[in-house]
Amino acid sequence: MTVVEQMLETYPKDLGQVDQGKLSACIQACIDCAQACTACADACLSEDKVAELTKCIRDNLDCADLCDTTGRVLSRHTGYDANLTRTVLEACAAACRTCGDECERHADMHEHCRICAATCHRCEQACQALLDSLGPIEQPREPA
Repeated sequence: MTVVEQMLETYPKDLGQVDQGKLSACIQACIDCAQACTACADACLSEDKVAELTKCIRDNLDCADLCDTTGRVLSRHTGYDANLTRTVLEACAAACRTCGDECERHADMHEHCRICAATCHRCEQACQALLDSLGPIEQPREPA
């Protein structure tokens, strides 16, 4: 059992309708992706032709930040806001898609980019799976 699963299991309140398996998988995918993107950006900076990797580095850093934020938001359940969660998941999935696609462009030359691309695409899929399980967007209430 992962730490993510243990923490979800020990949460003192009911998590509601959320699919705990998809939630756990998404949080773990975000943690993994943030680490892979940070390491890939650093590895890109160590390459001889670093100027050719500028977009890759930028995408890696953006993706790492969004994955880190998403994993943290998904780990908090008190005062849960479904619409904010959806927005964060959509942004994370988009960043993962962009970064994964960019890393794939360099995967034949750089093993770190190949690993990062695969990790980004797994995280994108985990975000989308959790999004799909959340149901329709809740409309804001009109003030009384």
